[in-house]
Amino acid sequence: MEHTTSGENIIELRNISRTFEDGFRVVEDFNLTIKRGEFVTFLGPSGCGKTTTLRMIAGFDKPTEGELLLNGKDIRDLPPNKRPINTVFQRYALFPHLNVFDNIAFGLKLKKLAKAEIVKKVKKALEMVDLEGFEDRTIGTLSGGQQQRIAIARAIVNEPQILLLDEPLGALDLKMRKEMQLELKSMHQKLGITFIYVTHDQEEALTMSDKIVVMSEGKIQQTGTPEDIYNEPKNAFVADFIGESNIFSGIMTGKYRVRFCGAEFVCVDDVEHGTMIDAVVRPEDVIITPPAEGTIKGRVTSVIFKGVHYEITVQSGKNEIVVQSTKKAEEGSEVGIMIEPEGIHIMLAEDVVNRIETGLNKDYSLQFLNGALTCDLTELFPNASYNSDGVLTDAHGDTIDAETVRIIVSIKPECIEMSDDKEAGLLCGHIINLIYKGDHYSYVVRTDEDEDFIVDDEYLWNMDDYVSLIIPKESVEYAVKK
Repeated sequence: MEHTTSGENIIELRNISRTFEDGFRVVEDFNLTIKRGEFVTFLGPSGCGKTTTLRMIAGFDKPTEGELLLNGKDIRDLPPNKRPINTVFQRYALFPHLNVFDNIAFGLKLKKLAKAEIVKKVKKALEMVDLEGFEDRTIGTLSGGQQQRIAIARAIVNEPQILLLDEPLGALDLKMRKEMQLELKSMHQKLGITFIYVTHDQEEALTMSDKIVVMSEGKIQQTGTPEDIYNEPKNAFVADFIGESNIFSGIMTGKYRVRFCGAEFVCVDDVEHGTMIDAVVRPEDVIITPPAEGTIKGRVTSVIFKGVHYEITVQSGKNEIVVQSTKKAEEGSEVGIMIEPEGIHIMLAEDVVNRIETGLNKDYSLQFLNGALTCDLTELFPNASYNSDGVLTDAHGDTIDAETVRIIVSIKPECIEMSDDKEAGLLCGHIINLIYKGDHYSYVVRTDEDEDFIVDDEYLWNMDDYVSLIIPKESVEYAVKK
């Protein structure tokens, strides 16, 4: 098999979107360039669109919008069997009635290659996956790891330019999965072809990839090397999803100085004084000291032995700090906490406000929530008033047409309360994401109306809990869309 040269682009996805027939958009404005010979991993939680993106590259699914280029040519209308791409699935889809040789040779026989050529190619593919001499074995006699290798051999025997792998290690036990991660990385180096891999396992992505594409809700959150993604997360989702993170709300107090958890720390990020930030601190970068020597003090609330380290939870005021240390701490003891400047990563705090655009009914009530929220439009239009017929007019007495007006409704996450009483709130929905921010949780609730709301709450709710959202009317702000 030819070793391709890296550097040139083999796959380009330009403004790719995929909307299902029910109107649900599973991938949105996806832009990515993959170089020849790269090992690229799509990483994200279930339902984030990574498998759909892989299926579009394979040709099993078609983009609703955008361009999908292979070697510079748009292949959206090219059927899967015409693409130089092979896919390995989580369920290996091996034929149980065929032996190993016939499973691997299946595609070659369809191409009607000469028997001697088929034997040569199958033998070479088996060497690649370290299963020489397995030709006559039946599928039922193979372990899960061996079956996975046969599935890969069947894919690479066709000499594809690109190998797609959709969570191929998901069915293996932990020890076998770790072994196969290293095997796949080695196989990629031997083959020199482009690997595009899908997983929700962060360790898998960090272990094997040249480039990681972190996805959430159909969008790319960050693209970069494993080191970039881990050490320089671009937002709270990436920081929380890749490895474990402490994320604290804070403010820059000077050059290379930041305040969070009630104390001031030195950092290495030069961000303007007074900027609201999120400070990301990995548990392995937190140092436990005697109480008097720490920048902050706290009480140990939990100690769990994890094999290579202890996972220690420290409560300092309202903030919970997770520490990974090779030294054990005593539950209930007072400790100090120190963080070296290099251990603090500063992200600009996201301007998190729930903003909903809505129209007006003919009687000037808001269409959003069927008028359950009310606003005084005379405050939004300079010198506007209602005439005797209840029609809104501007300063010149001209009618303001309700159908042409769009209103932006803004609600801060901390102003919304969640309840398990379905009748208590104005909206109901399921929790689809949560991030712990040190002294509170940040939730994403997808409502029955398919709107996503960010809600801050100090209490822990579970993923997929069905909650109602209580929105105090006095906390809602309104503005006319320009």
